[in-house]
Amino acid sequence: MSGGVLVGFHQFCFPVRSESPKVPDNKTHSLPLERRCPCTRLRLDSKRGNLVSSSMIAFASSASVSGSGAEYSEQLLGTKPKQKKKKIAGIDQDELLDPALLADPDSCFCEFKGVQIHHKICNAESVAQNLLQEQIVSQIPSQTKQMGLPMILMHGFGASVFSWQRVMKPLAQVTGEKVLAFDRPAFGLTSRVNPHEHSPSSSEDRKPLNPYSMVFSVLATLFFIDLLSAQTAVLMGHSAGSLVAVDTYFEAPERVAALILVAPAILAPLNIRKVVKENQPERDTQRQEEISHSNIHGNPFIRLGNVLLEFFKYVAQAIMRLFKGMGVMVNYLYKKALSAILRSSLGVMLTRMVIDKFGIAAVRNAWYDSNQVPEHVLHGYTKPLRVKGWDKALVEFTAAMLTDSSSESKPPLANRLNEISCPVLIVTGDSDRLVPSWNAERLSRAIPGSCLEVIKNCGHLPQEEKAEEFVSIVEKFLNRVFGRSQEQYLQAAI
Repeated sequence: MSGGVLVGFHQFCFPVRSESPKVPDNKTHSLPLERRCPCTRLRLDSKRGNLVSSSMIAFASSASVSGSGAEYSEQLLGTKPKQKKKKIAGIDQDELLDPALLADPDSCFCEFKGVQIHHKICNAESVAQNLLQEQIVSQIPSQTKQMGLPMILMHGFGASVFSWQRVMKPLAQVTGEKVLAFDRPAFGLTSRVNPHEHSPSSSEDRKPLNPYSMVFSVLATLFFIDLLSAQTAVLMGHSAGSLVAVDTYFEAPERVAALILVAPAILAPLNIRKVVKENQPERDTQRQEEISHSNIHGNPFIRLGNVLLEFFKYVAQAIMRLFKGMGVMVNYLYKKALSAILRSSLGVMLTRMVIDKFGIAAVRNAWYDSNQVPEHVLHGYTKPLRVKGWDKALVEFTAAMLTDSSSESKPPLANRLNEISCPVLIVTGDSDRLVPSWNAERLSRAIPGSCLEVIKNCGHLPQEEKAEEFVSIVEKFLNRVFGRSQEQYLQAAI
């Protein structure tokens, strides 16, 4: 090896400090030039002896082509650049935010059992003032502004307060009172909490409620009635929100003035009971029972057969209870296993895939004409996908529906619909592809005295697609049930 090469090799391995370029005395430039920029180090090295290996040059050239200097620095340091997460329904998942940071100017938050619930309130007085300023006083209904009943709005699955945006102010005009809409847990801008780590601030609750359960939504509805300082309120539920409204009625019927079910996702019973049926032959059947009862006591063989029949019936009932208990246990284990799978990373991944593939398509399919869905509507429905933990919360909501044990102690809802005694209005679209209109028709026959209104050329979202017609239907219903003309109101006051 020649001396020049040795000198060059020595300079390459042990560079002399005095040969390094002078740098001004500044804290931001206190490092040597070689340490500040690996690319500069390579250039210096090439000048100091051209002994940089070909593999090093190839690595440097590939880095300069593949990305920026920052990415190249990460490659030299042996770290991989952070990969961006895949967008879900067009929403970037790299910068998820707290719900409060996504709130609208008219958004409100309140704590209920440790959950920050997002809601909006539309006041009839503020609406009236705006109308006065706009000189549209004639549009204020004269027959319903004395009704004095607030209204609580409950959205459906995958929706939020946004789905009521077109009708909140008009409904406040109609009722003459406050109209409140809130986001159920797992939806909208209500906080996402871990039910396994969730503990309400109140020490009165020994066993905390699952915030994603139906019981929680029912209690939250009653909480908002109290928040409005009202004794009773009109409950309006859309799709799956109709189920919350009906369950709230059965929980506290004295707090519900009326039910308005919009495209209700409530399965109507197949066999609808008639109120009056076979009343006339009742006396004849009683006479036949008395005659057969006297004949039984007169025949000893019949009595012996009846004893044996009762014995076998008792044994059969015991066996059935045994199998029923085993069935309950198997069903319980099945639900637990299914909820565990849902809560796993696989379940979360599948949830994200489903929302990404079918989320926007479901919103479009909910409209009568899917090509007429405005972009701002799609943005309103996908906005909650920017909230931290939206995917895990949706999984918890699904698991809560599967493992809900509160409904097991009660009769099926289909068997209790005929017990509803408050005024009920059912509104549906004739072209609803998610919840067919024929189900709403059967539901109206199952609820005594209910009123059914079918909006033509309308899909699953009447309050958005046909807002004016929808409000007009609600106004007529409330006028018929509660409304009094101004003259009648003054006479009652006198």
